[in-house]
Amino acid sequence: MKKNLSCTIHSTFITQFKVSVIGCGNVGATTAYAMLIDGTPTELVLIDRKKEKAEGLSLDFEHSLPFYDYTKITATDDVSAVKNSQLIVVTAGARQAEGETRLDLIKKNSAIFRDLIPKLARLAPKAILLIVSNPVDVLTFEAQELSGFPHGRVFGTGTWLDTARLRFHISERLCLSSQSIEAYILGEHGDSSFPVWSSANVAGKPLSDFPGFNKTVAKECFNDTKNAAYRIIHDLGYTCYSIATVIRNIMTHIFQHSKIVVPLSVRLENYYGHKDVALSVPCVLDSSGVSEVLKIPLDRTEQAALKNSVKTLKQFISR
Repeated sequence: MKKNLSCTIHSTFITQFKVSVIGCGNVGATTAYAMLIDGTPTELVLIDRKKEKAEGLSLDFEHSLPFYDYTKITATDDVSAVKNSQLIVVTAGARQAEGETRLDLIKKNSAIFRDLIPKLARLAPKAILLIVSNPVDVLTFEAQELSGFPHGRVFGTGTWLDTARLRFHISERLCLSSQSIEAYILGEHGDSSFPVWSSANVAGKPLSDFPGFNKTVAKECFNDTKNAAYRIIHDLGYTCYSIATVIRNIMTHIFQHSKIVVPLSVRLENYYGHKDVALSVPCVLDSSGVSEVLKIPLDRTEQAALKNSVKTLKQFISR
């Protein structure tokens, strides 16, 4: 049955917030659904090279609209639909399979980005580009180069999910809410990531001061964090729900101009002497994207780990 094309609902919002999701695979679809439930976008664009996939997802979403605030949904295989987007979320590309590292995906996904990113930059020159596709750090760097956008308007989800996982595992050991844990994973979103134990705390109290939390427990928490994606991929075949939650949070903080500090993958400019690479460090997130990169204290071990992450990633950056 054909739709009644004369039935069009026009938003009366003064502020329009258009979000485009590129790629309707597991991550893209889950992300779009999380955004729809959140209700922040006034317009949600679903783009996939298989048009019927985007259209099927859109129809499924539309049937849930009676339960949520209205959001205009567009489904297409035409990237020109990103025009006037405030935020473009790029999830397109091959996903990590069992036995693969994120860095194994470089060749396939870099080729996709070389074709895609210049088009997005031309069609939506004022948009923020959020990179989700893996390897997210390498692709974030390439997307910034290909788009020509300011560094703060091209960033990746990076280690925000890794950080959430670490806080969860620590909270289980301390029997406290994970929202009360202040601890970061920085560097590559991958095998050379590292925890910042030197400043990890709860309400200013160092984790090392809590009974039973020692170097052995800290190592176990980090190992559980580092192996989480491999475990989920082995059991489920892919990861999508937790990263979709991260992306939804990023969207909300951009819209709300939150000025929240979170670890995101961004191109470095003299961060502990490192530049010409993208990886995760604490960033101030607001409606302009990453408005500031915070240089936090790192001890010698952590500085060495940062240097190792930079070295690992630079091997895969084509200049």
